Amino acid sequence: MFAAEIYMHRFLLNSPVRTLNPDEADWFYTPIYVTCDLTPNGLPLPFKSPRMMRSAIQLISSNWPYWNRTEGADHFFVVPHDFGACFHYQEEKAIDRGILPLLQRATLVQTFGQRHHVCLNEGSITIPPYCPPQKMKTHLIPPDTPRSIFVYFRGLFYDVNNDPEGGYYARGARAAVWENFKNNPLFDISTDHPTTYYEDMQRAIFCLCPLGWAPWSPRLVEAVVFGCIPVIIADDIVLPFADAIPWEEIGVFVDEKDVSNLDTILTSIPPDVILRKQRLLANPSMKRAMMFPQPAQSGDAFHQILNGLARKLPHSKSVYLKPDEMVLNWTAGPVGDLKPW
Repeated sequence: MFAAEIYMHRFLLNSPVRTLNPDEADWFYTPIYVTCDLTPNGLPLPFKSPRMMRSAIQLISSNWPYWNRTEGADHFFVVPHDFGACFHYQEEKAIDRGILPLLQRATLVQTFGQRHHVCLNEGSITIPPYCPPQKMKTHLIPPDTPRSIFVYFRGLFYDVNNDPEGGYYARGARAAVWENFKNNPLFDISTDHPTTYYEDMQRAIFCLCPLGWAPWSPRLVEAVVFGCIPVIIADDIVLPFADAIPWEEIGVFVDEKDVSNLDTILTSIPPDVILRKQRLLANPSMKRAMMFPQPAQSGDAFHQILNGLARKLPHSKSVYLKPDEMVLNWTAGPVGDLKPW
């Protein structure tokens, strides 16, 4: 789900928007695979990412003049960690860290989006997490298959390893889903992840998309692609590509404090509203906007990112610095971040 950084790089290598003449460029892109630094269990390890990013910026700023002209204001970086360029998977610690100081002027392309949050800069581009297009395609079932499951969810309700007391993970929202609805026949919810997971989503009317450690999750992509109405439980979430995807019209938003009323909220939605949402979800352009296909397709997530970058042009003259002028503090941040990569 963090692989957008890799596929965006591959896309740009062969994209007609790429130029080999830096004087023609509107934007500069530096591929840095921060989520490919893994634990022995294969999970992304964000703690070294600031050192990796810092070393890359030192490299481009010392070898070419383009970073120094704006200190990154005409550069963009893909940062798909849980909390973007705050580089921690726990919100409290991500907030303490804040966005890496050297990236404060750059445009960040990130999966994390939450209003009024220190880990989301104004002007950042919020994107969907990566879901494997070919794998999803192979699990498609006939579109006229009846949707016999009312509410569907597969995933963790508690993270006992990182949050043994159960109140911190998902701000308690997932635990509330389990405790209130584990025995409700309308709710097909479990920690099991069956081989029929994708097929089951296509048989469901509503798919729960609660926050986990961060507000976003691959379920948003899966729900849209499989035509299951996303039930978004993540206060103040900033969703990807709001100009291409009418989230308010296709989804259902439930405040975290109202999770215990989820059954009443969903059963109260009139059938004609459900049908309208399902018709909108059936639009292929909406599904395409959430995917990173190989090769790229018109209107896909790659092109939505390009649209977001294009809307930020032209760059204001104020972003260009005077010779030898410096705005960013290269020594700010935790001491550990200053070590060479």
